Amino acid sequence: MFTDNERSTVSNLFGLSLPSRFTLKGIPGQRKPAPSRSGEAWTRLQEGNRRWSSGRSSAAAGRDAHRRAELVDGQTPFAAVLSCSDSRVPPEILFDQGLGDLFVIRTAGHAVDDAVLGSLEYAVAVLGVDLVLVLGHEKCGAIKAAAQTLETGAVPGGYIREVVARLTVDMAHGQNAGLVGLDELTQWHADSTSQLLKQRSQILGDAVQQKGLGVLAATYELGTGRVLPVRANLTTGVPS
Repeated sequence: MFTDNERSTVSNLFGLSLPSRFTLKGIPGQRKPAPSRSGEAWTRLQEGNRRWSSGRSSAAAGRDAHRRAELVDGQTPFAAVLSCSDSRVPPEILFDQGLGDLFVIRTAGHAVDDAVLGSLEYAVAVLGVDLVLVLGHEKCGAIKAAAQTLETGAVPGGYIREVVARLTVDMAHGQNAGLVGLDELTQWHADSTSQLLKQRSQILGDAVQQKGLGVLAATYELGTGRVLPVRANLTTGVPS
């Protein structure tokens, strides 16, 4: 249950007015996820990526002044994307989506902390997204740094150390499973992160089990511009 200070914080951050006995889990989403919509959301992302990677982008109309005005009073994104902060991997562009379509969280190496989990829970419990996508990419600097730390024992300084520390466990498990290349480890890390989200967050785990929320891992190819799924994690199943 929220305290008065917590209700004030949530109101200030998200523009929500919470009654005195409201819990986060009790906030109704604007759109309840369903298995069919999870698959539809992934299809929509794939179609957008195909448009953009082939030079046929159509998202401009979804980013104009009219669309901006439509979103003044609220948002109903259909998917949440947890991706790397790499400047070459902006989800809204590579999926050819407009304003208000995607709820995006970006950290180096899509590292997960409490703020990331809280942001995704907000996307699921409050906004009612149909899909959570974890998006890795080729030649990820954070993945490379974590792999080098395991190999040499040298740990980066500053807060970069915190990012690397969150990735090294996945790198170690991947290497123990026989993976050696950075691209393979990147796929492993994306998939492992998607599993972690469901395990660490009861809100996400319950949404998967009870409402058919899709949780999918994919990776982005820098050269081709294509996004490819790592495995079928959607409740309805998706071709890999």
